[in-house]
Amino acid sequence: MRLSCLRLVGIGLGWLAVGGVFVPGLVGADWPQWRGERRDGVWRETGIVERLPAGEIKPKWKAPIRSGYSGPTVAEGRVYVMDRVTEPEQIERVHCFDAESGKPIWTQKYPAKYRDVGYTAGPRASVLIEEGRAYSLGTMGNLFCLDAKDGKVLWEKELGKEYKIRMPMWGLACSPIIEGEVLIVVAAAEKACVVGLDKRTGGEKWRALDDMGQYSTPIVIEQGGRKVVVVWTGENVAGLDPQTGEVYWKQPMKVVQMPIGIATPIVGRHAKLGEVLYVSSFYDGSMLLRLTKDADGKPATEQVWRRRGRDEQHTDSLHAMIGTPVFDGDAIYGFDSYGELRCIDVETGDRVWESLEAVPKARWSMGHLVRQGERYVLFNERGALIFCKLDRQGYHEQSRAQLIAPTTGQLSMRGGVCWSHPAFAGKCVFARNDEELVCADLSGKE
Repeated sequence: MRLSCLRLVGIGLGWLAVGGVFVPGLVGADWPQWRGERRDGVWRETGIVERLPAGEIKPKWKAPIRSGYSGPTVAEGRVYVMDRVTEPEQIERVHCFDAESGKPIWTQKYPAKYRDVGYTAGPRASVLIEEGRAYSLGTMGNLFCLDAKDGKVLWEKELGKEYKIRMPMWGLACSPIIEGEVLIVVAAAEKACVVGLDKRTGGEKWRALDDMGQYSTPIVIEQGGRKVVVVWTGENVAGLDPQTGEVYWKQPMKVVQMPIGIATPIVGRHAKLGEVLYVSSFYDGSMLLRLTKDADGKPATEQVWRRRGRDEQHTDSLHAMIGTPVFDGDAIYGFDSYGELRCIDVETGDRVWESLEAVPKARWSMGHLVRQGERYVLFNERGALIFCKLDRQGYHEQSRAQLIAPTTGQLSMRGGVCWSHPAFAGKCVFARNDEELVCADLSGKE
């Protein structure tokens, strides 16, 4: 396979434990992986503008790209994103741009013929940057690790050749994550729904679960002093030892139509329930688990509640589609199946309120919520950036501005969408559609 690429910049890594989730702690304000530096959807920079400008946000720069769902990531002054080209041949590409100027630094490309998958705009997973390596996963299972110094391919794997993948309808979509020396990848394969690979060599360390795969990126949490990788498959929510793949616990979550879980599992502490874990999907509603220990002190869970409406238009509690809900004290906030932003009571799963102010109502309509200080930054599928506050009394919009135009590659209906998760780093926001990657400065400085 012939690849074309320039050098990557490495990053230092130290391990932190924050809010029960073990994640890479990085120097500086980067967004080097799915949902940020700590994989928790929190933007920790300060000095951000109090209000967005009326109308449109003036971009700092724009860079042309092609279609794809892969959200950008940012590390050490560089921005990474994937896309797809279909002429004269089908290829997937990984791009690296200068974060300050938007100038292209390198592009890696490889043949990737899509077969038996829907929504063919392009790659789904975000590029993971760790210790000077860039890890990318394509829709059909092309997994790459690139050297940071000279662009050499350290290793590559075609998961479809090594495993019997039961390809999900929309392809492989879970972003890779790293725990210690282990790269964790959802392969959606027989007896290998999730695999642990040596991050330096790509050699297999373990494989686990004979479940159908779906689209939700795993997380790593702490239970009883142990690290546990939480994987939401098409059949169960499971907790594994990230070093060995040993299954600590499984909680069934039966699907009524098809595996369609996309949102990332979230964890939080509730005053009465203690540490809890929550998942939500379009057809199958929500489930809340209490994180516990068994008689031997090993990680375990117990179901607190399970809520599901009779169909996608008559939902109960919360039926999330693409955007990951957020946990905030005694409430969970997230977008329901037709774009209804809802507040859910953690203890019961009951709906507290619903709002249609954030995004127009439509099937799969959604937004991405990111916590920044005492407020939320919301990027909706119409390409608008919104500053808002959320509490049990309601949705309180502070300001909004258009960041990028929706395009039709990701979805041809309603004039197109912007479904990719943005990145927030260097006091800037980075967002993409099917035509361009944009950067906007949110520091308020000229």
